[in-house]
Amino acid sequence: MGWFSKSDKDFFLSTTTPEGIERSQYVGVVNGEAIIGANIFRDMFSSVRDVVGGRAGGYERALSGARDAALEGLIDAAKELGANGVIGIDFDYEVLGETNGMMMVAVSGTAVKLS
Repeated sequence: MGWFSKSDKDFFLSTTTPEGIERSQYVGVVNGEAIIGANIFRDMFSSVRDVVGGRAGGYERALSGARDAALEGLIDAAKELGANGVIGIDFDYEVLGETNGMMMVAVSGTAVKLS
């Protein structure tokens, strides 16, 4: 498995391709995105008191929520194609907007049918 792998009885996610995946099992490329708005960043930076040990807990929770939402979109897109897994997952983070007030979390991968 890759550095990120998640599996349950109904669906499989991995950054790598597990052995035994055959070309006929590939369904297509899928993606999911989530955007965190500017007000979240302002709120987090205005309350520096939340920073403990050099880590911003509020910021990390917001990014974690965006990452989870992007993964949920990826899984939904894969299931719509009849897949029961996604391999080769890649996460990207981008700052958006004229004042860099938003952050986008995007995840993509290859939907597959695993037996």
